[in-house]
Amino acid sequence: MTPAKCCPPVALLLLCLLSLPPAHSFLGSSDEPESVPEEWVLLHVVQGQIGAGNYSYLRLNHDGKIVLQMRSLRGDADLYVSDKTLRPSFDTYKLQSVTCGQDVVVVPGEFARPVGIGIYGHPSYLESEFEMRVFLDDSVPQDLFEDLSTENSKKTQKVHPTSEDDFQEEESYFWTIVIGLLKVILEILF
Repeated sequence: MTPAKCCPPVALLLLCLLSLPPAHSFLGSSDEPESVPEEWVLLHVVQGQIGAGNYSYLRLNHDGKIVLQMRSLRGDADLYVSDKTLRPSFDTYKLQSVTCGQDVVVVPGEFARPVGIGIYGHPSYLESEFEMRVFLDDSVPQDLFEDLSTENSKKTQKVHPTSEDDFQEEESYFWTIVIGLLKVILEILF
């Protein structure tokens, strides 16, 4: 087999031009909020910065169908969501949006609360700046009986002194230490 050839400069330039957003997005004001359906209620606006290869975590406690709209103001921030862990990443997530432009994730109302939201700063940029808008989608009618049953179940639940997140963090430290020790032992033996 012959080694793969690099793209000629013209093909590379064409590929870069095709990956650019349409011209109207450059001409329009970036300060204007994008149009959203009337049924959506704006709950929060979160702005932040994240370093290359790092995560920033948020916790969503609000019930119902939630729409997360995040745009990278500078750099490239990606979005990871999970109802199983409060620290989702590109290894552990249920929903994701990893575009170079606007990232949108719809969190179903059936997801267990709290929902973990991870914002990842792509390593191709030293720092990424983002703005995320959190909407409640009111177009989905909520079941009144479900609301009453969840209120009653919350009253009967016992409060545990340690949270699941603390337990997962301790377990993670434990396994990190065990794996480190195993690596040292294997290096000594072999």
